[in-house]
Amino acid sequence: MKNDTNECIIGIGSNINPEKNVEAALTILKQEVDVSKTSTWVKTAPIGIVSQNDFVNGAVKVHTTMSRKEFKNYLKNLENRMGRDRSLPKFGPRVIDLDIIVWNNKIVDNDYYTRDFVRNSVDELR
Repeated sequence: MKNDTNECIIGIGSNINPEKNVEAALTILKQEVDVSKTSTWVKTAPIGIVSQNDFVNGAVKVHTTMSRKEFKNYLKNLENRMGRDRSLPKFGPRVIDLDIIVWNNKIVDNDYYTRDFVRNSVDELR
């Protein structure tokens, strides 16, 4: 890894046509950033609002020259391009959810500590 490149692990999840949307997100990421590794995908029960479809979750390791703030904005923009509806409740259904979990070997999202499926996916890539 070059000094000007940041290594990041992104958590990915969806429960609206999840297999299709996770695959679409992965395809776009591979076209736009350097994806080096992908975790196993797992089906998980919803958290918070339980009367919704199960999620498909996993993670990818990427390398980027973007700063953390720029990359977070890039991920939010990608969610928007894929049709993410931000008017829905925080724990409601979603087309795609992309979160930075690890940035340059530092855990930056508390979901790593509180959600086994996040921790397992991240640990598979470390």
